[in-house]
Order: sequence, then structure tokens, then C-alpha cells
Amino acid sequence: MQAAGAVPDKSVPAAPLEFDVLVVGGGPAGSATATLLARQGRRVLLAEKSRHPRFHIGESLLPMSMPLFESLGVRQAVERIGVLKRGADFPAATPGGYTIFDFRRTLHPTCAYAVQVPRADLDELLFRNARAAGAVTVEDTEIEHVRIDDAGVEARGRGAGGAPIAIRARYLVDASGRDTLLGRQLGLKRRHRRHQSAALFAHFTGVRRRDGEHEGNISIYRVEDGWVWVIPLPGGIMSIGLVCGPRTLRQRSGEREAFLLQLLATIPGLAERLDAPRIVGHLQATGNYSYRCTRVAGPRWLMVGDSAAFVDPIFSAGVHVALHSAFDAARLVGAVLDEPGLERRLQRRYRREQRAGLARVSWFIERFNAPVMKHLFAHPRNDWRIEEAIVSMLAGDLYRRDGITWRLELFKLIYLAHCVADLRGAFAGVRQRLRRMREVFVPDPLSPGAP
Repeated sequence: MQAAGAVPDKSVPAAPLEFDVLVVGGGPAGSATATLLARQGRRVLLAEKSRHPRFHIGESLLPMSMPLFESLGVRQAVERIGVLKRGADFPAATPGGYTIFDFRRTLHPTCAYAVQVPRADLDELLFRNARAAGAVTVEDTEIEHVRIDDAGVEARGRGAGGAPIAIRARYLVDASGRDTLLGRQLGLKRRHRRHQSAALFAHFTGVRRRDGEHEGNISIYRVEDGWVWVIPLPGGIMSIGLVCGPRTLRQRSGEREAFLLQLLATIPGLAERLDAPRIVGHLQATGNYSYRCTRVAGPRWLMVGDSAAFVDPIFSAGVHVALHSAFDAARLVGAVLDEPGLERRLQRRYRREQRAGLARVSWFIERFNAPVMKHLFAHPRNDWRIEEAIVSMLAGDLYRRDGITWRLELFKLIYLAHCVADLRGAFAGVRQRLRRMREVFVPDPLSPGAP
């Protein structure tokens, strides 16, 4: 097995080698963790099962990630590969048919923009950055099983060409994403009953952007049983995806391409932006993909990013959660390697931090299609600076408090008051969530082998 790029001094033979940290998964979470630990002087192996560049969905970044990219030393490079994103827009009864949540209007301005990026380019950039920081990076290397005991971590798997490999490390960071290496092995992975959904997505040409300075916005459209994203990418490409429940998918007939094109043409506001839409690549589907792991850390291991949990991506928080957890994880692992007695206390803090961030955004996700939430998002008001707190959340400010938390809690009270005033709409939202929780993807119409 040889390191990516065939650099001789970065090779890992089949015989077990000793590392301080084994990081499994070369996406944003794993690459960032490996970079930060290597900068501490740790001996780090970053193992990626495929080879960069490889396609991955999740192209829309958040402003709060830009300072993290700066800390990793890649901010300018990330901006060069992307399209400037100044905000997000949602349907509304306005002359233009939508309202914009502008990232310049956050409660605590940190960065007024983000970028939309081809994830293959971003992930490769971060992976190479980890190697430049001193981590050993290997590709085409799948870790299949790990054993963790008092002596440390022993991992076994397959390298390029199927050759067996064995790795020993003092600590394991599971950044395997949706593969959830430890989640599967330890039986920790659970489907998220309140976020059951599937996705069908592709890259398009022939779809118009917004006008002026907001041409790089992500646009969100609602459908009866879910929502649609529209993300501008470089080269005139538009990433468009449908996230929905089983109800919508059961109505599908024919091929995926025709189904997606037909559905997009029925969405008010989006249909007008379709000039001559054509799918030019990456038509893919995934089944029920929201989940969480019941534990995210244990003796000599922890999970970062999507390996721990993944919820409906409507607010584009995935990469930011991955990066934030990577920074926390690198601090934790470094401290524990130096002083093992700190592990339990630091892991408790890590668990609280990660769950709090996801909980902040999950409440909004669960109610996004409810009639009351549609009204509030279509008619934003900044009383008590609540709109600025909402924009802060949309910008990725999921972990700081500083006046955001109590304003979001006040928004929940406002939401409740509107529910009381509109009982019919409130009950419709509750029925919608209960129906989604009861439905299951069996058989999954988007599973491999489905039309």
C-alpha cells in the first residue's frame, strides 16, 4: 500500500505500523482532523476508501465555515474553486416570489458570505492539505474492522488491489461519513424517525441563476412532501436535488431522470427558471439517509461529522458540522494523548457540544414544511433582532450563544402563538410530521437496482 501521489516516505507496508491516531475517512471531517493533529506533531494516518477526486453531494457551504478554512490554511483556495454565496432564499408572496435571508444581517457578523463548491474539488483540496501538514495519507484503502482494547486500536482492512493491511494506533477517529464504521460495528446507528427522507439529485444546465449580487444564492423550494435545493456551481452548472418522503416516491413512475424533470417543472417559481434544463451528470439517489448514533465517543475513539449523525440537509449544515467537530476532536485527542485521565470529562463536553448544535437546527428542519413555519419564513420580522438570530443559524452559528439562543427560544414561542391562532395549520403540521414518522422506505424505491 502506498500513499496518495506515490511519495516514498509516506508509504505504509502491509505489516502493522504504529501511529498515534488513525483517522478513517478522507472527507472534510477526517481531513481537517488529520491536518490539525499532524500540526500538533502527532503521527497520523488518514485512510480514504476511494480515490480523490470523487463525487459527493453537499456543495453549499456556510459563512461560519470560512474562518475554519482560514485556520486550516485553505480559505483562498476554497474561494477560488467556488461561487460566491451571499444568502439563501425561500418562497414568499413578494413581487419576485421569494425572500432573501442575507448573511450580512447576522446577529454577530463573522463572515458575510460563503461559497458553493464542487465537493469533489473541496474534498481533494482538504485531503492534500492534510498530507502537506505531515499526515500520512492513503487512498483506495478501506478499514473493514477495528478492535479497541486497553492496548490501543488495531485496524484491519484492504489496500489498493485488495492487499490486506493492519494498522495499530493509540486513538481512532471515525470520520467514515455515512458508512459509519463504528456505528455499524458497535450497533450504534439508528434511523432518525423525525427526519425520514430520501434524495434524488443531479447536475443541470439550462437553469437560470438569481439576478445581481445574489446570483450565487442557494434557493429552497417546497413540495408537498419535502423540498428542493437549487445550488449554482462554477461553469454554468446548477446542482438540483429533491428531498422527500416515501409518499412522493411512491407516485414515481418511469426513469429517475424523467421523474425529476417533470417534478421540477411543476414547482412555482422554479419552473420559470428552467430554460432548457438538461441533466449533465451525477444523477444519483439515496434512500432513507437521516440517522444518528446512540454514542459518539468511547475509550480511545470518537466520531466526527456524518459518522455520528446526519439530518435533513435543508440548511446546508453538513460540512460546517463536520469541520466544527474536527476542530473539537483534534483538541480532545491531543489532550488525551498527553494526559489519558482527561478523556471521560473531555468526551462528555464533546458530546454535549455536538448534540447541542444539531438540536438547534433540527427543531426548524422538523417544522419547515408546516403551514405556520411557511408563513413565518415568508414574512420575516426583526423584532428583538429575532430575524438576525435566524440568519445567524442559517449562516452556521450553531454553537455560540451570545444572544442567539434566547432569541431562537423566543422564536419558538412566537411559532407556538401562531399555532394557537391558526389551529388548522398547526394540526396540519403535526399530522404531516406524524405521517412521516410512521412511513418507512420498504421497499426503498431509490435503493440500488431500482429504476
